[in-house]
Amino acid sequence: MHDDDRCPCLSGDTYGACCGRYHSGAATAPTAEALMRSRYSAFAVGDDAYLLATWAPQTRPDSAGVGDEQWRRLDIHRTERGGPFDTSGIVEFTAFYRYPDTGVRGSLHETSRFVRTGGRWFYVDGDREASDS
Repeated sequence: MHDDDRCPCLSGDTYGACCGRYHSGAATAPTAEALMRSRYSAFAVGDDAYLLATWAPQTRPDSAGVGDEQWRRLDIHRTERGGPFDTSGIVEFTAFYRYPDTGVRGSLHETSRFVRTGGRWFYVDGDREASDS
């Protein structure tokens, strides 16, 4: 992905002006929603290291689980708290994907929980439903 490409999170900004700056370490996500969008984009570009670095240590797995899916669209349904001065937040979203080798499509609906520690947001866990279309 190039900095002038459209950001996978569908914010309307370029990757470099949006999630790319978080992935590169030039900035940190200021809100839980910004972190969630950047994590979605990390799945889209295959950035396993970023996903693990933004996962809360108490729930972080050995691997983020980046797979062969092509992540196609992100819909944010709601956010609760998660602002720059909050210590926790919730983001509910649906992410749509497709497997390029089979054409199978699906979606992941999740309500994610985030915490802010030391001025940085981290993904804790989420309640999810996955369904193939």
